[in-house]
Amino acid sequence: MLTHLGSAASDTDIGRALAAADVDALAIAYDRYGALAYSVAVRILGDAKLAEDIVQETFLKLWNSASAFDPGKGSLRAWLLTSVRNRAIDQLRGRGAHERREVDLASAEWVPASGAGGDPWREVAAEMERDAVRDALARLPVEQKQVVELAFYGGYTYREIAEISRVPLSTVKGRMRLALEKLHSYLEGKGLLNEP
Repeated sequence: MLTHLGSAASDTDIGRALAAADVDALAIAYDRYGALAYSVAVRILGDAKLAEDIVQETFLKLWNSASAFDPGKGSLRAWLLTSVRNRAIDQLRGRGAHERREVDLASAEWVPASGAGGDPWREVAAEMERDAVRDALARLPVEQKQVVELAFYGGYTYREIAEISRVPLSTVKGRMRLALEKLHSYLEGKGLLNEP
């Protein structure tokens, strides 16, 4: 059904095709949102295997209840990410309190590219840049830091952040603008921005 549309299909088209039991639509949805869904699950759970399970369960739920998806209530992306988030939180609630943890920027580990012969100078420079970004984020006011993390690490849109934070959309945009200006200024002061 969607094979002629391919990756250009809209979320609404994908939702309709899923409701019609088109397996190609599921593949397109997974190609489009699978990596983002996985990153949200890993961020919440801190466990790659559990995150894979959560993503699989979410896409299975999408397949089994596609007719319940209503594009008038939100995008397919928002539906999937909300489902991943809720399932991941449910998973955390089922575990003991001593096991609960959310991976934040400060504790996230950098995974080097596989293969021999990596450039140690590039790796050191990248680690210094990561440290500077962490430091810059830590200096932001809490409201601005939250907006940046939800947008860049959580994959949420400004409108979704406004709903989550229960503030007007204009406030979210203002916080993001201020946060990005402060991050830019801080990183520029550290000599990490190469602008013409």
